[in-house]
Amino acid sequence: MVGGLPSVAGATHEADHRFTVEGFVCGTDGAASANVDVLVKDTRISYGQIVKTDGDGYYKATFHLHNDNLGDPLLIEAREEQQQQKIWFDPKDLEAERKIQVNFGTGCIHDRERAPQWVYLGLGAVAVAVGGFVGAKMLRSRRKREQKRGQSQGKRRT
Repeated sequence: MVGGLPSVAGATHEADHRFTVEGFVCGTDGAASANVDVLVKDTRISYGQIVKTDGDGYYKATFHLHNDNLGDPLLIEAREEQQQQKIWFDPKDLEAERKIQVNFGTGCIHDRERAPQWVYLGLGAVAVAVGGFVGAKMLRSRRKREQKRGQSQGKRRT
């Protein structure tokens, strides 16, 4: 609770009433900062909430806002560092997720929509293994055909 107002961290409203502020908090070395309090506050209406970062330094605060909140000033604060933003979205678009990303620190900016890098590396390793297996099968099949051809040609000569 910030400013005496209740938190709506679990806001599950329709996309046209939901506004999300998300991002990452990292140290100067780029390492994720876990369990850090992040304050996200709409300063025009004095409403805000405090959320904690997860193990990847990621945080997410969701608000129930309306079109008349467009342009409201936002204060986002983590580890005594402050950033000022504004609430921006297309009021005519009632489908798209209304959100902004605000990051603190350096080197840990990620795209939460994208799969982690290990997924791509794992898929690449699987593709190489499958390709190697299929290639080995093809070679073995070709050798067997060549051996059969050689045997059948040997029988014809005698």
